[in-house]
Formats: sequence, structure tokens, C-alpha cells
Amino acid sequence: MTGLDAAALRIDTTKPHPARVYDWFLGGKDNYPVDEEMAKQLLALDARGKEMAQVNRAFMHRATRWLGARGLRQYLDIGTGIPTEPNLHQIAQRVAPESRVVYCDNDPIVLAHADALLRGTPEGLTEYIQADAREPRTIIERAADLLDFTEPVALSLVALLHFVDDEDGAYELISRLMEPLPSGSYLVVSHVTGDFDPEGAAKARALYRAGGSTLRPRSREEFARFFDGFELVEPGVSLTADWHPELGAVVETTGDDPIPGYGAVARKL
Repeated sequence: MTGLDAAALRIDTTKPHPARVYDWFLGGKDNYPVDEEMAKQLLALDARGKEMAQVNRAFMHRATRWLGARGLRQYLDIGTGIPTEPNLHQIAQRVAPESRVVYCDNDPIVLAHADALLRGTPEGLTEYIQADAREPRTIIERAADLLDFTEPVALSLVALLHFVDDEDGAYELISRLMEPLPSGSYLVVSHVTGDFDPEGAAKARALYRAGGSTLRPRSREEFARFFDGFELVEPGVSLTADWHPELGAVVETTGDDPIPGYGAVARKL
């Protein structure tokens, strides 16, 4: 990626942004008072907010290791968020230095840090494209210039789809992004759920709506629909914290209730 357009870098600090709220939960510094305020309001609903972000991040690490061990060398990560090490490309390129990783996000603050932080191995490729997740055609066209779509690609949508409502085409987005990818490609998704605390999830959704954003927690059944037509790998749909813990990056959590998120990986036949 070269050259940062001044208009594209115009950051709105008057409203909380999901990527910056997530950054605050992960202990990052690329957020603003409005994001911290939103994060603290979410913590009032569930004090394990930071643990949720860490568990989700750890799922991404384990899923990437799992894919790399099975020969995946190309990754398309949509909804990248503010870079927090280790990033997906660092995990993938530790397994195989020649791995090619393309990140995609539409948040100006992510763009501002992309050049400095998303640097990979000389043998591989690490690139960033700016596009909205709800513009799958644009994403695919740009990614096709960087990845070889005749070889399998891992499409990563980690902690993204709960920010896309049904009426905005969340399920259609999956089919439009996966359709151009060849057989043997994989879909990686993690997602927040309200199954264990419907009242708290409804309050969180209202907080995001008041801040000008969408939050759409989904049930286990609704989450599983994202994988219709694909072959789920073991253990199928599981709690994010429970997906292949033997691969490391397991987060110690507090309390007896599960961290409210699902994760799964599936193969395109």
C-alpha cells in the first residue's frame, strides 16, 4: 500500500468506532475518549469485556495456525481492525514464511497504521486494501490482484459479522465472498452471541445503536447458517474459547459463565 489519502484519513472522534473500542479492550492506545466511554459502558453490562476481546483474538491465532499446518498459504482478512501484535500475517508467516496475507478494513485509523505495522517476511506478501466489508465485489477485485485465486484462500471474518445486520446482507456477504474462491478454500468466522445473557445483549445492541453503529448478536443456530454449503471442520460450531485449545493462545477467564462468542472454520468443497 502506498500513499495515504488525506480525506481517507479523516478520523471522526465524536462517535465511538467498533475497531477502536476493540483496541481499548485489547489494551491498545489507538482509541479516543468516546471509545473508552463506550467500552466502560459495555463493561458495566459484562465485566469480562477485555476477556471477550482476548478470547476472540486467541481464536484467530489458533485458527491461523491450524490452517497453516494444513498447507494454507493465502489469507484474506476482512475487518482487520487496528493492528495488535501478533497479527494474522505474523502467525501465518511463522508457520510458512511464503504465506500471502491481504488485510481489508474501512476505518481511517486502521489505514493510518497499516504501512507501519503490517509488514511481513521477504518471502511472503502482506498488503492492505481499504474497502467496506459490504462491498464484496470491490474487495474481491482488489484481492485478486494480490492473491492467486486458482489456489485455496482462507477468508477470515473475525468479530466482523455481528456488526452487519440481516437486512444489510450478512448471509449474502458470505456467499459473494466465497463464490470466487476455489475448492479447498476455508471460511473462518467468530461472532458474539446473546444466548447466555439475552437482556445484556439487547442492552449492548442499544448502546451501539445510540453511538451510530450496528451490533447484531446471533444465536448458535443463526451463527451456524453462515456455514451452509460448506464442510465444518472439527469440532464444528463451538464456543470461541473452546476451539482447538491444544493449539495454544488460550486465555484464562473469570467467572463460571462461558465467554459469549462462537467460532468455527469450514472448508469449501
